[in-house]
This record gives sequence, structure tokens and C-alpha cells, in this order.
Amino acid sequence: MRSRGWLLPALGAAFAWGHAVSMSSGDLTVTGARAHYTLRMPLYEISHTAHPEDALLAHIRFAGARMTTHSCRTDAAQDTFLCEADYQFDAPPSRVDVECTLFAATVPNHVHLLRATLGGRQDQAIFDFSFPRATLRFRPPTALETAVTQAGGGALRALGGAAQILFLASLVLAARSRRELIALTTSFLVAESLACVLAPRIPWPLSPRFIEAAAALTIAYLAFEIVLLPESRYRWLVVGVLGLFHGAYFSMFLAQSGYRAPAFLSGVALAELLLIALFSLALAALARFAATRRAVPVAASLLLVTGVVWFFIRLRV
Repeated sequence: MRSRGWLLPALGAAFAWGHAVSMSSGDLTVTGARAHYTLRMPLYEISHTAHPEDALLAHIRFAGARMTTHSCRTDAAQDTFLCEADYQFDAPPSRVDVECTLFAATVPNHVHLLRATLGGRQDQAIFDFSFPRATLRFRPPTALETAVTQAGGGALRALGGAAQILFLASLVLAARSRRELIALTTSFLVAESLACVLAPRIPWPLSPRFIEAAAALTIAYLAFEIVLLPESRYRWLVVGVLGLFHGAYFSMFLAQSGYRAPAFLSGVALAELLLIALFSLALAALARFAATRRAVPVAASLLLVTGVVWFFIRLRV
């Protein structure tokens, strides 16, 4: 565990320019053969999108329906870009097939939460680059379907953000032994879960921009620990405190999606444990070929620079 490589920071830097927290939400109400759709998109998500009033709605499609009217406006008070559209189906649907590629109009790790209502029955779906299509069936899911869906959603969220991947790379880099890696991992997972309990009780809302900037700083600070405090005895505590900020992202997702925390966080933990194990195996393999003394500070310095630059970019964008 004392030898470290350069691969993780190099790979992680490639992801650093996407938003760590990239989410939008929508509501679809179906009445007979007509439907009304409302899209809520954070303003900072469309800062680079040309003609968002047309581009965004072009990336969500309902099978068998054509758009009849649409309008968009900026809600400065909510820091949101709001679009509304009306659709006409060929016939009253009993289910709705949806294709959503908003990640192509925003950033690759963008997540869209869609809630739908038909005749008093409700359904919802989550879309991202790995799941751009879904069918709204408007029937109550079974307990097993709910658990699998929500655990899968947690796993995808854990693996879909640059901040999570970079921080887990830093965590593996920070562990000076296998025993310490277990301690750091346990502290991090406990802190993430604790944040999901505490965040809803905070009297002021945590904005996506704040959470993303904080996530960038967690990467930078842990790298700072590795470089300037190589003999730190309380690294597990530092990782736990930093893990609270990463848990805040999952808390925001839970609040918007309505998912249950136990199933969702089980998926998060499983995905993160898998990624930590893969990083550890990769570093162990690299240890056979890489120089040992200088690899740790160099790799940590790259992570430090990445985190700081990312933080300042997110303050401006």
C-alpha cells in the first residue's frame, strides 16, 4: 500500500470539468390524449447551451405524442430555467414510453427526475447517460422492484460523478496500509449516511453549486493531508468530516427523487466499495513498476491542483 501510481489522478482529471451535481426535474400530467410537461433546470446547467428554450425540450420525447405548444422563462428567484410544453397523443395512453437525452444538452453526468400522473395514478423515472429510456406504467411497483430500482439508482449516482470518483481515488492514495484503508472507507461510508440524516434538518437549503464547490475542496484538502501531513494520525477523522459533504449530494438526490434511504444508500455503498477495491488492485499492480518514494506526493499534488482549480472554476461558472 506504500507505493502509489499516477493513473488515478490522470484518469480523474479527465472528468473534473463536468458538474459533480447535475440534476433537473420534470412533471408530466396526462389527461386523456393530452399531456402537459414542466421542466425545471438550474440556470448554471445551461450556461453553455445555445438556444435552451428549444434545445432542452428537443431532448425529451414521449412516444406517440407531438408537441403543440411550448414556452420557457427564467425564474431568477429560484435560479431556475423553467419550460412548459403541451403534447397531443394519437390516442389516450395507458402507459408512456419516454426517451430523455438531456445529458447531451448539459453535461455527461446529468440526471433528470421525471414524475408523471395519469388518472390519479403516479409513476416516476430517472434518466441519465446509462438509462436514457424508460416506460411509465402507472402501476404500483412491487417491493422487490422498488428496492432493486432504488439500489441501482444509488449505485449509478455513486459512479456517475467526477467528485465521487476523484475522492475515492484520493482515499485509496491516502491509506498507508490495508488496515488504514478499511478504517478510512468505514469512516467515509458512515459519514455519507450521517449526512443524509442531518442534511434535511439544516434550516437553510444547500445549493448544488455549494455542494459541488465543497466536493472539489474535499479532494484538495485530502491531497493536502497526503503531501504536507504524511504522518497524520487522524486521517480517518478527516475523511469522515469530508465525507459529510459527499453525503450532502446524496441527500439532495433523495429529497428530489423520493427514494428510501436504506435501499438507495446500500447501492451507493456497494458501488463505492467496488470502486475502492478496483483502485486498490490497480495501485498494487502499479507498485511493482512505479518508483515508490516520489509517486505519493506527485500523485497527491496532481489531485490537489485538480481540486483547487475545479473549486475556482465552479465559483465562476
